[in-house]
Amino acid sequence: MGGLALKILFCGTERECAAMRAVAATASTIDLVASSEGRVPTELIWPPGGRAAPIEAVIVTQAWLAASGPDVIAEFLSADDGLCLVLEAAKLERMSDHIVSDRVMAVPNDPPRALQLAAALAQRCRVERAHATTRWELHAAQRAAQMVSTEYQRQRRDRDKLFEIALNNMSQGLCMFDADANLLVCNERYLEMYGLSRDVVAPGVNLRTILLHRKERGNFAGDPEIYVKELLAATAKGDVHTQLVQSGDGRTISIVNGAMANGGWVATHEDITERTRAEEKIRHMARHDSLSGLPNRAAFRDEMEAALKRVRRGQMIAVMCLDLDHFKNVNDTLGHVLGDKLLCAAADRLKDVVRETDTIARLGGDEFAVLQTGLDKPESAGSFAQRIITAINQPYDLDGHQVVVSTSVGIAISPNDGNTTEQLLRNADMALYRAKSDGRSTYRYFEPEMDQQLQARRSLEIDLRNAVANGEFQLFYQPQVDAVTERITGCEALLRWNSPTRGMVPPSEFVPLAEEIGLIVPIGEWVLKQACCEAASWTEPVRVAVNLSPAQFKSRSVMQSVINALAVSGLEASRLELEITESVLLHDNEATLATLHQLRSFGIKISMDDFGTGYSSLSYLRSFPFDKIKIDRSFIKDISDKGDCAAIVKAVAGLGKGLGIATTAEGVETIEQLRQVRLEGCTEVQGYFFSAPQPAAALREYFERQKTQTRAV
Repeated sequence: MGGLALKILFCGTERECAAMRAVAATASTIDLVASSEGRVPTELIWPPGGRAAPIEAVIVTQAWLAASGPDVIAEFLSADDGLCLVLEAAKLERMSDHIVSDRVMAVPNDPPRALQLAAALAQRCRVERAHATTRWELHAAQRAAQMVSTEYQRQRRDRDKLFEIALNNMSQGLCMFDADANLLVCNERYLEMYGLSRDVVAPGVNLRTILLHRKERGNFAGDPEIYVKELLAATAKGDVHTQLVQSGDGRTISIVNGAMANGGWVATHEDITERTRAEEKIRHMARHDSLSGLPNRAAFRDEMEAALKRVRRGQMIAVMCLDLDHFKNVNDTLGHVLGDKLLCAAADRLKDVVRETDTIARLGGDEFAVLQTGLDKPESAGSFAQRIITAINQPYDLDGHQVVVSTSVGIAISPNDGNTTEQLLRNADMALYRAKSDGRSTYRYFEPEMDQQLQARRSLEIDLRNAVANGEFQLFYQPQVDAVTERITGCEALLRWNSPTRGMVPPSEFVPLAEEIGLIVPIGEWVLKQACCEAASWTEPVRVAVNLSPAQFKSRSVMQSVINALAVSGLEASRLELEITESVLLHDNEATLATLHQLRSFGIKISMDDFGTGYSSLSYLRSFPFDKIKIDRSFIKDISDKGDCAAIVKAVAGLGKGLGIATTAEGVETIEQLRQVRLEGCTEVQGYFFSAPQPAAALREYFERQKTQTRAV
């Protein structure tokens, strides 16, 4: 039994325990555990935690049994099914009531004999326990094996089910063939893609039969025999055979055949029609303008590169840059939706003009480019440009709106004006700039001196940006006087640029550039704040008039700029007059009017500048209660010589009187002009007749002279 001592529990009195220990001490094969407690020591039978071996037999004396009670026999037996008890008694007949099981035996009161019998029973217990353990382990192993088998079958069924679900829910059609091209399996998607029937396409059917069936249905155009032969040759090499095929109904199918180790192959069939169309659309979008459908800048450059190769072989080409004159006005007045429709209509007209061998592109915004190839002489490009101008200049009917725009064209000839795409586009753009400077609606060829003009413009832009950063601007002021009393009523702040390198730069040279490159907003904010600060220091409490640009209203910062300027300067709001032109109201009219009403609610005066030179002045006078109308100097200049100018001035002055609006005549330079504007009813005048624009220091001296003259009168 493995050489381990038999573990026997002896329960008796202390004296009996001592005697039994003495007997057991002579037996090396017995490990005796003695207990004199009047209870069943179950913790000794099966020691907790497996720290010691369990009891294999029990010896109970008659005295201990009498002291502990008859129920202890049942406790011992229930503690372990293999445990046997030896009852040691002086008179065996008294033990008959305790023999309740074949695992209970009685012996005379003889410790050695009792120990010997207990040892034999312990050996039997050990064997039975070992057999029980083996049986349990075997049974457990059988149950585990059964569970594993059951679980394996369940998992296999689940895998088969999942495989079937996955197979039939693939977006691709899938089929598997053996080395003889016989079908092993295919999914539902494969059948759906080609309209096949399970009756025809079943396991064991040869691929040739399937292809013939597809050919009958009109979705296979090749020769089945050749197709299978080529496929078998490719898979025999272990290659992946991939091909794109066009089905009979216009679809594009991607077929990938992957070889298997047994000589067969797996084929996936994917309908990539939509993906192919999307990719084609993306490729088209990458090279075409989304609005007009014309080639874009990238595509145009590629066409130019191809054309320049022909130039190197002796041909001549022309590159033209063009845009729509005053297109911004269309967007501002009619909105961007109609502006986009105008661009599309212009693109259609360009398509009608160009030849098939030429290329037209939209570069962005209202900018287009044309590549004219096969030129026989440079003059042909000019004739072609004139045809473009004539076509574009025709009126457009856009949703009931009659729109008339013109176009300007710049032309660069290769090889004369350059032999790279960048150089030709740059030179054509400079020629376009010249065409616009020369009055628009015309074309100009590139000339070398244009580059010098462009460099001069870039230099001016750099200096202008530095002027903003370095504070090189200053304000001049031109008085506005009452037409009757000739007393000063206010002064208009006029911007001047005193450049350290250019000297005093006229506003006409830098203000349009500032508007074009976006510097007019920070410059306008500076003018507003500076004018308020200087006006607050004047000895005369007259108004200061400041011009606001459309760009300032577009930036949505006008209100905050005005509030900041008044707060910093301490100038009363009633002394500030803001001058706007009609172009301010062309953009986002409702928001602009709301801003003007809010400004006027603070007590600020609002004037309409350059009245009569815009689009819809009368409607604006109805939509907003202007405090003043300023009549443009172009009407004052010829008021004495041209009756129509005098009539216009009279009409505007009468309009102002009827609406309760003051009218200021700008550009009064002679006594005759002064007399005439007084006669026509203007309430204020402004011009060199009274004073040229002057810096702040000189203005204060002007105020003092006016005071002196007034006191003298």
